[in-house]
Amino acid sequence: MPALEIDDLRITYRGSRGVIPAVRGISLSLEPGDTLGLAGESGCGKSTVAAAALRLLPPGTEVSGRIMLGGEDILTMSFGRLRAVRWAGASIVFQGAMHSLNPVHRIARQVAEPIVLHEGVSTDAAEKRAIELMAQVGLPAWRARSYPHELSGGQRQRVMIAMALACSPQLIIADEATTALDVMIQAQVLALLEGLVADRNIALIMISHDLSVLAETCARLAVMYAGKLVEEGPSHEVFGHARHPYAQALSAAFPTVGDPAERRNPHGLAGDPPDPAALPTGCSFHPRCPVVMDTCASTQVELRHARSDWQAACLRVEPMAPAQPAMLAEEKHD
Repeated sequence: MPALEIDDLRITYRGSRGVIPAVRGISLSLEPGDTLGLAGESGCGKSTVAAAALRLLPPGTEVSGRIMLGGEDILTMSFGRLRAVRWAGASIVFQGAMHSLNPVHRIARQVAEPIVLHEGVSTDAAEKRAIELMAQVGLPAWRARSYPHELSGGQRQRVMIAMALACSPQLIIADEATTALDVMIQAQVLALLEGLVADRNIALIMISHDLSVLAETCARLAVMYAGKLVEEGPSHEVFGHARHPYAQALSAAFPTVGDPAERRNPHGLAGDPPDPAALPTGCSFHPRCPVVMDTCASTQVELRHARSDWQAACLRVEPMAPAQPAMLAEEKHD
């Protein structure tokens, strides 16, 4: 059974500007132990997908499709069942750990809180478990009595990871969990997540705008643009040889270290992401696309298989030919 299965997820916000489609028909599937990187520019809908996976979207948001976690649909759960699933079935690590932690409570108490709520153990027993979890993420026991402001940014992110692991979930979603950290601390946190996924067979979704980080951490990479998936496939191949022009532009935005030519002539992508309330016709990327064709403005392109394990939503991608039927075995004669 997949740890997470998202089927035709559509999310619409309503505001003073009318209807705003934030997510437009996304489908994803993760088995236990799978790692998926979700990339894209700000406003593409990747954090909305993360919030929807635990039903954390604001009231009034319209959601359709299915989000199956351990065989149950998150979108149709009662609130009581939903509270039981959060932390125990799936947990999330947000980008701003300082804003996610309570500034007036000590670290051990905050890590222990989901254990007390979901497992019904005493506070003392939960705090003892919290100290063990902190050790697993590389924090010394004496930090259990610290307040969030007494920790560095990397230490606070480790606390959030310890909280995410507190009730042994099937799925962890890391939403820009390393964006605000320096390079050395970022590498430590990423190595920690990789190790925990391998040791505990947890499914992991990492959300970032940094394709290089996702390619090194995750086995598969999905790229979003204007609320839709435009490419999904093996991480290193998508990062190095993307099929969709937008994914190619994201990959090209990272210079090759030691290459003077790239340092003097950096690559970029002209224009801005589209307004979700007024999306272009046809392919949403066509106004910015460097290889646009006349038909792109009028043709809505869905993901097509460039290979059995690789999809891209572009007219220039030749869809994979259907598999040929196996040759029938010759009948044996008596």
